[in-house]
Amino acid sequence: MHYDHAGIAIDDAADLAALYGDLFGLEVVHEEEFDGMRVVFLDCGDGYFELLEPLEADGTIARYLENNGAGIHHLALATDDLEGALETVRDHDVALIDEEPRPGAWGHSVAFLHPKDTGGILIELVEH
Repeated sequence: MHYDHAGIAIDDAADLAALYGDLFGLEVVHEEEFDGMRVVFLDCGDGYFELLEPLEADGTIARYLENNGAGIHHLALATDDLEGALETVRDHDVALIDEEPRPGAWGHSVAFLHPKDTGGILIELVEH
């Protein structure tokens, strides 16, 4: 596994993308509307910032912003074998939010681990 991206919840992905472009020279490499949110990926060289902007008032990211404000929503690790990674997680009695892989942004398969068992961090496993 290796680091893939940090998911950042924000009210306006375009504004933050522009700021990160100006400050750090990061470029947008992918954008889509997915699962009730606008998703913008910025290339950081060895990974990405994934900007998550809610498009639905009652969606996951809108609720996150309401409860926590803008900031890091999750960290993602890439794997070539998502099923095998989930089996390892199960073997260690770590709670899963997704028992099986599901479709994620950019056409990848993903699964989330529950933060109660991962040091308070929502971890996403993503298979490219």
